[in-house]
Amino acid sequence: MTKSDIRLREVVFAQDAQQVEAIVRSTGFFSADEIAIARELVEERLDKGAASGYHFLFALRADKVVGYTCFGPIPATQSSFDLYWIALRDEERGQGTGRLLNGKTEEIVLRMGGRRLYAETSGRSQYESTRAFYRRCGYTEAAVLEDFYAPGDAKIIYEKKLAAVD
Repeated sequence: MTKSDIRLREVVFAQDAQQVEAIVRSTGFFSADEIAIARELVEERLDKGAASGYHFLFALRADKVVGYTCFGPIPATQSSFDLYWIALRDEERGQGTGRLLNGKTEEIVLRMGGRRLYAETSGRSQYESTRAFYRRCGYTEAAVLEDFYAPGDAKIIYEKKLAAVD
């Protein structure tokens, strides 16, 4: 399997809610509440369209959704976007699909007028691979909010300044 086997799409279909739930569940990282939120964001997009503020990019291999990003403009800002979710099926990790999704998401954000992209994750040791992923993709640590999620579980916010390529 290679990155060239991957096809990307931005259109959201009804069956994506179930696919997103399965992807997030397969990681073993997220609580039942977080899994439900991931699914709800897809449903919100389906219900309200672009007015929801949630945009998606799906990675497909042989017509199976293997990963996705969810992102959107941060209300009351001019050019800042949140990367709400980037997740891959567990068996897809380490194959370049995450970097591909992240890079294409950055291109879409730029096209939409975004100049800064923010991502947050947990400070728990389980999430070190996630933090390393963000660093490899050029994000820098912008803030640490101690005990945010729970005692001993910080929220770490990463930032990436995006530059249009001429």
